[in-house]
Order: sequence, then C-alpha cells, then structure tokens
Amino acid sequence: MKHAGSETLALLQPLLAQLRTRALLREKSPGAFYVKSKAYLHFHEDPAGIFADVKLDLVDFTRLRATTATEQRTLLKEIDRSLALLQR
Repeated sequence: MKHAGSETLALLQPLLAQLRTRALLREKSPGAFYVKSKAYLHFHEDPAGIFADVKLDLVDFTRLRATTATEQRTLLKEIDRSLALLQR
C-alpha cells in the first residue's frame, strides 16, 4: 500500500481542511500530520480505497478506511477523541 499521491490528496481536500482546523495537528507535508514532533496521521491509497494511518492511542498506528464521507466523519470523531487525551 503506497502513500497517498497528489490525486488522492486532492480527493481528500474537504477532510484535510477539517484536519487543519485542529490546533494540536501540524501538517508537515501534504496529508502528513504531526502532534508536537511525532508523526500522527498520514494517508495511503490502494485499489481497495483510501486509508488513514493514525496514532489514536498516541503510540501505535491504526489503519482506518477513509474513502467515503461516512468513513471520513468516523475518522474525524476518532481523531477528536484521541486528541482530547492530550488536553487532559
């Protein structure tokens, strides 16, 4: 599974725009987000769809589908829950 290219990232622009509003996330390169100095979220493309690798537990990457609008909403909810752990 390869990292998302520019065409895939273009499809994700609405999602990426929402991610950019999260104060704790820093986009170091297109579609690759960090929390502080640690990699937190990036995307992959595959014939089966678009996937996000995200450190929901702030330690290990978890792979979630991010192809459909419903999947992207679920991803955002999971990210918000994860980032809330840092604000405690």
